[in-house]
Amino acid sequence: MTSNSPLSLAARRFRRHKLAIFSAGLLLLMIVLVMAAPLFEALLGVGANDVNLMSRLLPPSLAHPLGTDELGRDVFLRLLYGGRISLFTGLTAAVFAASIGTVVGLFAGFLGGRVDAALMRLTDSVIALPLLPLLIVLVAIDLNKLGLPQSIVESEDVSFYRIVFIVAITGWTTVARLVRGATLSLKEQEFVMAARGVGAGNMRIMFRHILPNLLSVIIVAVTLSIGTVILLESVLSFLGLGIQPPMASWGNMLTNAQQLIWEAPMLAVYPGLLIFVTVISFNFLGDGLQDALDPKAEY
Repeated sequence: MTSNSPLSLAARRFRRHKLAIFSAGLLLLMIVLVMAAPLFEALLGVGANDVNLMSRLLPPSLAHPLGTDELGRDVFLRLLYGGRISLFTGLTAAVFAASIGTVVGLFAGFLGGRVDAALMRLTDSVIALPLLPLLIVLVAIDLNKLGLPQSIVESEDVSFYRIVFIVAITGWTTVARLVRGATLSLKEQEFVMAARGVGAGNMRIMFRHILPNLLSVIIVAVTLSIGTVILLESVLSFLGLGIQPPMASWGNMLTNAQQLIWEAPMLAVYPGLLIFVTVISFNFLGDGLQDALDPKAEY
C-alpha cells in the first residue's frame, strides 16, 4: 500500500479525528468485555441470572464488583450480558436496515423514471410515519395470531428477533436516500458508460460496478444508525415492549431500576451511562469515518 493510496489517505484523515479514535477504542474495549462475559461469570463463580433474595441490593465488593440488584443478581454480569444484547441488536438491525435501504436506493437512482418515483414515494411514506408510536404498535402484535410456529413464539429469543425485524423494516429510509443520491452521480461516470459499451446489463452494472463505489456511504450510514437503533431498543425495553426478562438488556435493566431510584440509584445510572456512552461513541465514530472516506476531503 503506497502512501498515496485511497486507504492510506483515508487512514490519515481518520487519525486527525481524536474523538473518533477514542470512540473506536472505547467501543472495541466494550465489545471485548461483553464477549468475555462467560469468563467473568466463571471467575466470580455466579451466574448472571442467579437469584438470591438474601443478597439483594448489596454494595460493590470483590464478589460483586458493582453490587447486586433487587433480586440479588450480580449487576456487573447483567450489564455485560445486557451489552451483548444491546450491541448485537444495534449492529444486526442496522445491517439489515442498510441492506434494504441500499437495494431501494440503488434501484431508484439507477433505473429512474417511474421506478424512482414509486420507491421514493414509498420512502417518504415511511419517513412520515410517527416512529415511536409505530414501533410500539408493531411490538405489541400478538405473534400467536400471525400463524408462526409455536417453537418460535415460545422461544426466549423471540423478543430479540422481533426488535431486529421491526427496526429493520422502519429504519432503512435514510440509507435509501443517501444511496439514491450517490447512485445518481455514479451512473453518469465514464466507467458505467464503458460497462454499457461492452454489453453489461443493468443488474451487472448496479451490483458489480456501482455498488462497490457506494461502500463508503453505506459504512458511514450503518455506523451512525447503530447508536439510534440501540437507543430505540432501550426505549422499547424500558417501556416493557422490547427485550423480555430473564434476558438482560440495558433498556430493561433501566425498567427494573425505576422502582428503586431513591433506594439504589446506581442500578439506573450504570445502564443509562452505558447507553449514553455507546450511542455518542458510535456517532463520533461515524463522523470520523464520514470525513475519512470522503474523497474530496483535504489531507
